[in-house]
Amino acid sequence: MKIAVVGCGAMGSVYAALLAGTGNEVLAVDSWAAHVAAINRAGLRVEGASGDRIVRLRATTAAPRETMDLVIIAAKATGIGSAAAEARSLTGSDTAVLTIQNGLGSADIVAAAVGPDRLAVGIAGGFGAAMKAPGHAFHNGMEVVRMGAHAGLDPRRVDAIAALWRAAGFRAEAVADIAAMQWDKLICNVAYSAPCALTGLTVGQVIDDPDIGPVSRAAAGEAWAVAKARGIRIDIADPVAHVRAFGARIPNARPSLAQDLERGRRGEIDMINGAVPREAAKVGIEAPVNATLTALVRQREAGFSP
Repeated sequence: MKIAVVGCGAMGSVYAALLAGTGNEVLAVDSWAAHVAAINRAGLRVEGASGDRIVRLRATTAAPRETMDLVIIAAKATGIGSAAAEARSLTGSDTAVLTIQNGLGSADIVAAAVGPDRLAVGIAGGFGAAMKAPGHAFHNGMEVVRMGAHAGLDPRRVDAIAALWRAAGFRAEAVADIAAMQWDKLICNVAYSAPCALTGLTVGQVIDDPDIGPVSRAAAGEAWAVAKARGIRIDIADPVAHVRAFGARIPNARPSLAQDLERGRRGEIDMINGAVPREAAKVGIEAPVNATLTALVRQREAGFSP
């Protein structure tokens, strides 16, 4: 298949490398010029839980006008508008689009840009990816990638996309309830994203730290309570046990929000911890733990460039 990965950072590089490694024709689209140049010069290297490989593929800083079979939008939520706009030049009448971001809200932006009837929404769990250098990504874990139809996309096409990912070595699943899928991951994200970003601790250190651990656990419990109040059909009996099991698989990972803060970049806080108080307000309740964590991160980001 012809596949484009738009937003080919750490996570996107993992997707691109494994999909290209099984014979697909993959195009990487990313604004980081040094990364693109390194891929074109020496290939894309990905190491970690999936092994250590270098694959050859095309890379560009701007999406060409070229029809793909599948467009994967792997940009962070902060850049989702521009990534979705770029994806338009890669879509034809039969192109499917799979968007994979943390948190809540990105899929609606993508749907408005490319059309809801071609869109699948994905969630990746337990990768803990980071860039080691231009053209070189690392990931601590390799858990499940779940995906489902956003609106009018035929579920059989989602099944086919999941099968494509499985053939590339991913544990990929097609699901019917994307809201439950998103909240399942969000509960984990809120426990680690802001707490790690604010403290510099790794995922494995946060949950039982004597000071920040209670805050991390409270953020997860609060998100779980909001999901229940919103009528989301999550299958999680104990949110703390849920996030602890998630973190145990990638103890050395640092969330992307922490990496962004360290580099002086604004991150995805509004789509992660910030999503919980927004969703809580829809049912007339509050989420003070996640609201406070969001405010603290925003304060740290105040002097950063957009």
